[in-house]
Amino acid sequence: MHPPTIIILPAHNERGRIGDVIAGIHAVGIGADVLVVDDASSDGTEDEARDSGATVLSHSYNMGYGAALLTGYTYARQHGYQRVIQMDADGQHDPRSLPNLIAALDDGADVAIGSRYRGARGPKTTWGRRIGARFFAAVVTMWTGTRVTDPTSGFQAFEARAIDEIAHDGFPEDYPDADVLISLSRAGLKLAEVPVVMHPRSGGVSMHRGARVVYYAYKMVLTLALLPWRRRSPYRAGRATTAQVSA
Repeated sequence: MHPPTIIILPAHNERGRIGDVIAGIHAVGIGADVLVVDDASSDGTEDEARDSGATVLSHSYNMGYGAALLTGYTYARQHGYQRVIQMDADGQHDPRSLPNLIAALDDGADVAIGSRYRGARGPKTTWGRRIGARFFAAVVTMWTGTRVTDPTSGFQAFEARAIDEIAHDGFPEDYPDADVLISLSRAGLKLAEVPVVMHPRSGGVSMHRGARVVYYAYKMVLTLALLPWRRRSPYRAGRATTAQVSA
C-alpha cells in the first residue's frame, strides 16, 4: 500500500478537458485523492472538476501557475499527505504514466520528474523551444548531478520532505521549473527522471507563448544566476506555523 497521496491539478479555464483528466486519473486506480486548484476560471472549470469527483479550492482572482501549486502543496501538508503528484489539467499529461512516477518514489527518489524526451520518440516541438529546453536541461544536470532532459515538465511527484522544502512564500508564483529542481537538489534531496507520455494541447492557452517565452528565458537565467546567494528567510518558519494554526 502506498502512503497517502494527492494529485494536484492547477487549472485556469480548462472546462471541457479537466473532467476527462480526472476520469483518466481514477481509471488508473492508484488510490490517490484529486485536488483541483481553480485559478479564478471564468468558464465553469470549478463545477466540472467538482462534478467529476475532485476536491476544489478556488482563488478569487488569477494568481498564476506557481501560486496555484503552492495552494495545493499547503493543502497537502495541512491534511497529512505523504506524497504529492502534480500534473496539468489540460490533458497533456497522460494519467497512465502515473505509475512511473510512483515507482521512482518507491525506489528512493524524493522528487520524480516526468520526461517527454525519455520515451522512444519525443513529441514535436518548435526548434526554439527545443534549444531552450536543452540549455536549461544542461544547467540542471550540471547543478544536480542527475541527468535531466525535461526541466520544464510540470508532471512531477514529491515525497513529503520535498514538499516541506518548497511549500513556502518564496516559491515562484509564475514559472517554477529549473530553479526549483536545483534548489531541491541543493537541499540534499534525491532527484530522478522517468519517461512519461505527453500529448499536444487539445485546447486552452499555453502559458509558454508569445512574449512570455522571452520573459521566461530572462527570468530563468536571472534566477539561476542568483541561486548561489539565495537564502531562506528566517521568518518563513514562523509564518508557516501561523498559517497552519489559522487555517
